[in-house]
Amino acid sequence: MGAVTSPVRRPDDASGDADVMRRIRAGDRGAIDDLYARFRRPAFALARRILADDALAEDVLQEVFLSVWRDPSAFDRARGSVASWLLAVVHHKAVDAVRREESQRRRQAQAEDEMALDAPTATRDVEEDAWSRVVAEQVRTAMAALSHPQREALTLAYYGGYTQREVAALTGTPLGTVKTRMLAGMRRLREELGGPAGAGALGGVRPAEETQR
Repeated sequence: MGAVTSPVRRPDDASGDADVMRRIRAGDRGAIDDLYARFRRPAFALARRILADDALAEDVLQEVFLSVWRDPSAFDRARGSVASWLLAVVHHKAVDAVRREESQRRRQAQAEDEMALDAPTATRDVEEDAWSRVVAEQVRTAMAALSHPQREALTLAYYGGYTQREVAALTGTPLGTVKTRMLAGMRRLREELGGPAGAGALGGVRPAEETQR
């Protein structure tokens, strides 16, 4: 699925985002509606990209914005912009939803496997699932070793599907700085994953291609 293009955010957008968060912390019920209006489109696009299901994506958005209303203090301005933080929360919740769906499917598949223990593909499926878990854990460990700016840029680009220009706009960072952070982050990931050989764990991950503006 291709990258979803979102409007370039102006500096005053980031200022407005912070103001909305201040209102939410003050208990202004209308502020959460304003936050939803600001981020519904990119948040839904990200959740939909991960879940491939409109209904599940909407459920994730409701869960995310409800969690923001209940605990607005979870946002720490010193660690990044409202946009990058909120989309990271969406990503986390969407991945959790995927895991729940996969768990349900796995239980169903297990029941079916018990009825056909001689199925030749059963062992291969289990091995592939185990290998996927190993690779995912390696990548999570490697990402934790990055600096926050590098991890933020790579999360938005590789998991969120945003182009480098969109990452720059979302985080309020110059495009050149975003490119530098992503390049340095990828080099560090390859080192953490064991160099060229270990970098195979990133084989299925590609940043969104830049589009001509």
